[in-house]
Amino acid sequence: MDDRPPISRAVSVQSDGVRSPVATERLADVSRAVLQSLKVRQAMLSITLIDARPMAALNRKHLGHSGPTDVITFALGSDPHGVVIADIYICVPVARAQARAHRVGVREELVRLVVHGTLHACGWEHPEGDDRTTSPMWKRQERLVARLAAPYATRTA
Repeated sequence: MDDRPPISRAVSVQSDGVRSPVATERLADVSRAVLQSLKVRQAMLSITLIDARPMAALNRKHLGHSGPTDVITFALGSDPHGVVIADIYICVPVARAQARAHRVGVREELVRLVVHGTLHACGWEHPEGDDRTTSPMWKRQERLVARLAAPYATRTA
């Protein structure tokens, strides 16, 4: 008999006044796939796509940084039953700018940010600075993005 809790990965994605080139249900599926890959059995995640101004306000209030950032995850920990609980905010205009800068499609970049935020929700961390892209979290992220963003992985000129 299996004493583990049932699998329940509730992910809600909403757009707070911004248009996304990826359907919200597709982004929820990406997050659920990350949770599954990490063997997280129970999770309640809320992902909100927002504009630059509200992201800048969140960034200043909660992280003390100026201007908008790409993704902020408020990992609320897990409840006594081990349920991962988090709120994730993704700034679509910053995602568009990063996609151009890295010469990837904006859809791929949005998938990357959902993966990144979901990893943070599950307790993964990375260093700041140059070591960020060589960290175990970043490597895991990019493996997941390669698989989950495959339909969108068209390079731009």
